Amino acid sequence: MSVNGITNPSAVSAYDNSYTSTAKTTEAAAETTTQSTATTEANTTGVVYEPSKAAAKTYKPDQALIAKLKADAEARTANLKSIVEQMLTKQGTAYNNANDMWSILSSGDFTVDAATKAQAQEDISEDGYWGVKQTSERILDFAKALTGGDPDKIEEMREAFKKGYEDAQKTWGGELPDICKQTYDAVFEGFDAWAAETNSTTVTETTV
Repeated sequence: MSVNGITNPSAVSAYDNSYTSTAKTTEAAAETTTQSTATTEANTTGVVYEPSKAAAKTYKPDQALIAKLKADAEARTANLKSIVEQMLTKQGTAYNNANDMWSILSSGDFTVDAATKAQAQEDISEDGYWGVKQTSERILDFAKALTGGDPDKIEEMREAFKKGYEDAQKTWGGELPDICKQTYDAVFEGFDAWAAETNSTTVTETTV
């Protein structure tokens, strides 16, 4: 090949055009291959099921709610004791401790003034603080706060409540009033509902 053939501008231009065209064709082919590979991988990934590895859930006591429930219960109990104390003092009846107070109340050997009776009826009404609904809900809220909502602790909390009820009967000196029995049943129903809800959630998560 002559020197003029190499240095000829037309020849150089033709070479550049040929090179550029070849390069673009090669690049386009490579891009097409890459896209095809990506599409294949995406399609493949779409049909392959990769089970998620969710981290194990941890349960922690809700200290803020526990403190709130305890403070509220203590304040309400103190108020109840104050009402009973004033009532018994007016009747000339003295007691030395809480057990004495409950024994006097369970005996029924006392009279109640109109104001105290009205307050008591309001407190134990359907929507009252010491009524079945609110009392059972507080007990269940307290159980969930103590366990952080851990479903594995449901039966442990149920047994603790049962023991507390039995202790209350001893303090009272016998069978508790009907409202207490109704509350007992409502709390057990609440534990059952909690367990059923947990089982339902577990089955749903397993089948997904």
